[in-house]
Amino acid sequence: MPGFFETKIEFLKGVGPQKAELLNKELAIFSYGDLLQHYPFRYEDRSKFYKIRHLHAELENVQVIARIQKVELIGMGNKKRLVAHVADETGEMEMTWFKGIQWVQKKLPAGAVFIFFGKPALYGRKWSIAHPEMEPLTQSSEKRNTFQPVYSTTEKLRARFLDSKGISKIMEQLVQVSYAHIQESLPEDILTSYQLIGKREAVRQIHFPTEPSLLQNARKRLKFEEFFFLQLRLLMMKVARTDKYRGQVLDNTELLTDFYQNHIPFELTGAQKRVIREAYHDMKSGKQMNRLIQGDVGSGKTMVAFICALIAISSGAQACLMAPTEILANQHYEGLKEYADLMGMKIALLTGSVKKSSRKIIHEELLSGELKILIGTHALLEDVVQFKNLGLAIVDEQHRFGVAQRAKLWAKNEIYYPHVLVMTATPIPRTLAMTLYGDLDVSVIDELPAGRKPIQTVHRYDKDRLKVFGFLHQEIQKGRQVYIVYPLIEESETLDLKNLMDGYESIARAFPQYPLSIVNGSQKAQDKEYEMQRFVKGETKIMVATTVIEVGVNVPNASVMVIENAERFGLSQLHQLRGRVGRGAEQSYCILMSKYELSKDSRVRLETMVRTNDGFEIADVDLRLRGPGDLMGTQQSGITDLLIADLSKDAPILTLARDAAQQVLAEDPNLSLPQNQPILRQVRSQKKTAVNWSRIS
Repeated sequence: MPGFFETKIEFLKGVGPQKAELLNKELAIFSYGDLLQHYPFRYEDRSKFYKIRHLHAELENVQVIARIQKVELIGMGNKKRLVAHVADETGEMEMTWFKGIQWVQKKLPAGAVFIFFGKPALYGRKWSIAHPEMEPLTQSSEKRNTFQPVYSTTEKLRARFLDSKGISKIMEQLVQVSYAHIQESLPEDILTSYQLIGKREAVRQIHFPTEPSLLQNARKRLKFEEFFFLQLRLLMMKVARTDKYRGQVLDNTELLTDFYQNHIPFELTGAQKRVIREAYHDMKSGKQMNRLIQGDVGSGKTMVAFICALIAISSGAQACLMAPTEILANQHYEGLKEYADLMGMKIALLTGSVKKSSRKIIHEELLSGELKILIGTHALLEDVVQFKNLGLAIVDEQHRFGVAQRAKLWAKNEIYYPHVLVMTATPIPRTLAMTLYGDLDVSVIDELPAGRKPIQTVHRYDKDRLKVFGFLHQEIQKGRQVYIVYPLIEESETLDLKNLMDGYESIARAFPQYPLSIVNGSQKAQDKEYEMQRFVKGETKIMVATTVIEVGVNVPNASVMVIENAERFGLSQLHQLRGRVGRGAEQSYCILMSKYELSKDSRVRLETMVRTNDGFEIADVDLRLRGPGDLMGTQQSGITDLLIADLSKDAPILTLARDAAQQVLAEDPNLSLPQNQPILRQVRSQKKTAVNWSRIS
């Protein structure tokens, strides 16, 4: 039998079937529970009243007490409007309606005194408010709650009198009839420890706060609860996964010792060593590893992955590395083949471009176990690719792969799920990582290899172009190479190409003595590869490109990245592009070119890039500017759809809620203790998510 909060919204007094249908379509509100969680997005202080004479253009919304002098209809057809002429002792003004005219007209008897509320605008010499909220002035008006909620609504709902005021009216009904049915979902000790108010009071105060401090308490309580149950669900999945999914015990370190003693090309950073220890602990535990490695471009993630592969191979297993593009897969292969050859280990590359005859050999050697490391693109996922014993699956830039694609990798070993190591150079803000990857173990490589100098970033305007060109000349004369990147304009490929070609021509005119490469998305794969290889070999000194170079070109000799129209790029994209330079020992530079007039957000983005090279700080600013939904895209939507909490602003509450959830599960993993019954009840009542997030590595 459905519970009270599953009751259809049409049964609430003042709603009915027609309004219910609109609420379903416009706001996805179907039940009492849905409406109760349609929280106000702001509150208005209605304690202040203005005299008509004191109105001015800077005022946002005002409240006026005025008497209706006369009401008239003006205009014909579509241009018809209802105008109420009102006055107080200091002056006259107009209230105007363009919609719902007949209904409003009945409510406006001449001589009646109303409280009107809305945004004042000056027409001619008279103040006017269009579609004001209004209520008759009564003795109880002065006792009404002056701190009023504002609810999001739509044009269609407004036309049926479900504006913020209308929603507030039905919400009042709902809070009243629901109050006794609201059950506490958190144990007493959590409420006390974290100084949280009870659930019933929180719900009442969030909709109809009696004072600002109680509203603050209600917000804290409801945000904490939302984060608590999200984190609890992720942590429970993590516990279930580590208990359920066994992993091969990979604990032999002979090859690793040989590599450390005889072949390693540079001293590992402290951060790399720490992450290798964390991964080794997982690989020898007998549980499946599911670890995310975050680290900026150039921080040495691939070396960490190779060392983990050595542990797997020493222990009698095979390893694979899947990258999102052929360019990146080739780059990984070229980089790791050198070390694999030194170690006498067979390594191969499998992409769409590999010939059929070569594929056949790869498939045979994989199945026999002779081939130890396979690097490739989506081609690794084909059914024909069978391993003798896949022990470690490494996924690079995992957000570029779909869930189903990654899941195919686990099916490559029928006895044990392979250990999974996910790498990303896209820094994810801590709050988002705790939510999106709350069930994964997260390792962070937060220092650059020795000898790397931080990239110097500057912001220059179009007027500085000649000076910038002069600087590029100096760098090229020192033997360095330069990237010049143009933005992609999503609406128009033709415009993209025009932008790029215009840029290419002006660079060719400014640097006639140097050969150029040009790379863009509309080129054929082999042409793109040819142009990139010319740049990699140093045959061309300047590469003019669109953002196709964001992932996958490693040219240690390239020391300058010029980003044209930098204001049109997102922060994480700017950071990724900047990571293409600074890969050698020389000082590198990133020059952000922009027009002079910038929006506030664009200015913040460019200032952040100039100020810091720290990917995590950049990611935090990005989260504040764009919000979690935009940052992760549709692939991860659902897990970031929070009703009241905000990942970009509520990090402290998220941290507290995760700590509380961890503590509860550490003491009572099955939620069987009497004090945890409220939590268990809430967990069971929550809608079952269609996606098992714990299986997304």
